[in-house]
Amino acid sequence: MIPTREEIYSVLAERHGAELQKKLFSARTAVCGLGGLGSNIAVCLARAGVGHIRIIDFDRVDISNINRQQYFLEQLGQYKTDALYEILKKINPYCEIVGTTVRLTEENIPEILASEDIICEAFDCPEAKAELVNCVLERFPEKYLVAASGMAGLSSANTIRTRRITKRFYLSGDGESDISEGTGLLASRVMVCAAHQAHKVIQIINEDFKEE
Repeated sequence: MIPTREEIYSVLAERHGAELQKKLFSARTAVCGLGGLGSNIAVCLARAGVGHIRIIDFDRVDISNINRQQYFLEQLGQYKTDALYEILKKINPYCEIVGTTVRLTEENIPEILASEDIICEAFDCPEAKAELVNCVLERFPEKYLVAASGMAGLSSANTIRTRRITKRFYLSGDGESDISEGTGLLASRVMVCAAHQAHKVIQIINEDFKEE
């Protein structure tokens, strides 16, 4: 039997504190790109009890994704938005998950992200990263943006950190490693970076800026 909404949020409030959980439940977030970063970010946010998560991607689950992304073999061929929706609803059936199956562009970003308060950039493509970051910073200076750069290889996970770039723009990663160099992307290091991004989102929701 699935617990009721009240039972789930009562337990979350006990774990996180009632005040923080109320903020998490009221938060509106978006995860742009549902690969190794985005799928793990979304799982962290759903487990934390964030009330609204928009998940955005145009791609389908491929066997090459399984080494680091939150999908299962039986989901091969599904749109990532549909597959991740299923997973997140199993984790937290009372979270509002909005799947948007589209390639984000400079033209559609303003409309799709207009109602979201905190945006996570989680793309693999450098050009897509730059386009999203530039568009959000230009069109939505009031929104928070948490992006990533550098999580490949076997270097220590301790080199991954989150830095404040501007008042509302944060960047997670080591800032150096590139998938074209050596080992590529491993779940262990990608998940550390995704956890950094998700944790920064939770800090922003709690208006916790004392580390900056």
